[in-house]
Amino acid sequence: MSDIGNVVELRHISKSFPGVKALDDVSVNVRPGSVHALMGENGAGKSTLMKCLFGIYEPDEGEIMLAGKKVTFTGARQALDAGISMIHQELHPIPYRSVMDNIWLGRYPTRNFGLFKLVNSAKMYRDTKALFDGLEMDVDPKIWVRTLSVSKIQSMEIARSVSYNAKVIIMDEPTSSLTENEVEHLFKIIRKLRDEGRAIIYISHKMEEILEIADEVTIMRDGKVVGTYPSAELTTDLIIKRMVGRDLTNRFPPRENVPGEVIMRVENFTSANPQSFKDVSFELRKGEILGLGGLMGAQRTELVESIFGLRLVKSGKIWLNGQEVTIKNPIQAKAHKIALLTEERRTTGIFPILSVADNTLIANIRSYIGRFLLLDRKREARDVQRSVDTLMVKTPSPSTLIQNLSGGNQQKVIVARWLLTEPDILILDEPTRGIDVGAKYEIYSLIADLAKRGKSIIMISSEMPELLGMSDRIMVMCEGRATGILDGKTATQEKIMELATEFMS
Repeated sequence: MSDIGNVVELRHISKSFPGVKALDDVSVNVRPGSVHALMGENGAGKSTLMKCLFGIYEPDEGEIMLAGKKVTFTGARQALDAGISMIHQELHPIPYRSVMDNIWLGRYPTRNFGLFKLVNSAKMYRDTKALFDGLEMDVDPKIWVRTLSVSKIQSMEIARSVSYNAKVIIMDEPTSSLTENEVEHLFKIIRKLRDEGRAIIYISHKMEEILEIADEVTIMRDGKVVGTYPSAELTTDLIIKRMVGRDLTNRFPPRENVPGEVIMRVENFTSANPQSFKDVSFELRKGEILGLGGLMGAQRTELVESIFGLRLVKSGKIWLNGQEVTIKNPIQAKAHKIALLTEERRTTGIFPILSVADNTLIANIRSYIGRFLLLDRKREARDVQRSVDTLMVKTPSPSTLIQNLSGGNQQKVIVARWLLTEPDILILDEPTRGIDVGAKYEIYSLIADLAKRGKSIIMISSEMPELLGMSDRIMVMCEGRATGILDGKTATQEKIMELATEFMS
């Protein structure tokens, strides 16, 4: 690790939004040739601080020093030109363009053709290939981005950051959609970039990852810095205590639910897409938490979206309370008291330009129609406020735009939305992705309480401890097929991985 001066100094940064002070006198120093982790609960200010560094926000107070010189960025382009790049938590590539188009967008290599300049596609391909080879990434520069997996898109985003010759690379939750093997490859790339003298600022809620990859850790709480520590001095318990300001003796709440009779039976479900799931059968009991495990590409999301009527099925049957039902769309699913919290919060979950109140009510809006076909605003306001209070949503007011909330609080609003529909079966697809440990515990407690009250839960999770800590039973899938169902009390990570790789060569 380099001993020369700091490459980034954030001095006394403060930033306010209507109704909330997101950053309060924050100072952080980052050394070149190091991995500097930022940790904190949702709403602690981590992403806001990095957006100030990257030029998306302008700080209300404080200054930013880059390699010893004061800089002021009024846009991301200026930050990129200065050698700072940022890989956002929510990836937004251009799907119907090639990988190399995405990497060099806005700065295509050109060649003269008479009086005109044309894109030099041959040079762009060579440069992209050299970039991927240098990072030991296996991505075809010419392939369309829409055909790539999330991990490949993540690799492309890292390559784009490096292509700017960035001295500082900000990674916001880079492993939220990656498998364990893909995480290891990402860490290999991060170490390579660190050894080249680049600084990596790494935002994550996954403490085991932080302790493995980071050199230093800055912990934030409520818009302030708690402290910066060498990672070698930290433990998971210490991080949790400093993040949330209290001890969390157990990562998962005690569960008092008692699974009862079978409420749903899925028989021989096969997707209309021949590349997706095939011949999947399982039962769900009243008051049960059924975990759904498997590696990326196991077709778990595709299965539950088909049950909810979002995807076509070739064959199969669904039985609810002993009666066969047909579900061809989400309206029919809702009528059968089924709710689905989708995997991609920003893409298919929230309505970003609507308020917290609108996002909470939207799935149940018809129930508020009163006399003269007018909405009962008083009942709406009462239910929204009760939802905000029950789920402890941190928001200045229900009228705040949901896009201004942290990811964890956005997730709580979506959960509140579906709870207002009073479902009997709640399907949760990665319900705690990108959420800090404190907010996770709150979501876990809510799930446990719903199960205790007799609600039936299907929970997809890529986190082994979450599956093992929350599930009564765990169904594992591999390459579109159900490979086994384990009892939650006796299941182990080894058993789950064995079933998750059963059909893999």
